[in-house]
Amino acid sequence: MKKAKKTKTARIQDLLAQGKSQAEIAKSLKVSRQLVYGVARRTKENSEFVSKVFEKVGFKKPSKIIEAVEETNKEIGKLFSEAYEKYQTDDTVNHPPHYRAGGIETIDFIEAKDLNYRLGNVVKYVSRAGKKASDPIEDLKKAAWYLEREITARERA
Repeated sequence: MKKAKKTKTARIQDLLAQGKSQAEIAKSLKVSRQLVYGVARRTKENSEFVSKVFEKVGFKKPSKIIEAVEETNKEIGKLFSEAYEKYQTDDTVNHPPHYRAGGIETIDFIEAKDLNYRLGNVVKYVSRAGKKASDPIEDLKKAAWYLEREITARERA
């Protein structure tokens, strides 16, 4: 029987358990630090949840039920990780990789900052410069063009 390949989440959890730093893990697995941080945070939250359950029911050692809950959490984490990896790699129309660099999609940043069309394009072109097959200088010139238009519009107002 063929052994199933471990998910990135499982590999990250293994390295965290070995005491590796998040930076080391990100570098060795060639993943973003944000992904490693997220896995570490979820693993810690799950562990804290299990500890609180122990305290609440008065257990000092994990029972079979708690072990089953932990195993279920791991399985849920694997499913989440697999779905996240698919989301990260498969959707070049809705979530292209040149807009996801740095762990946050450009559109999410633009919307969070409530930027208008011109400033949104400045952020878009600056964030993708050098990450897409197009010429990075061309992207920066486009960003400058939109920024000039924004400056002109504000000067006229």
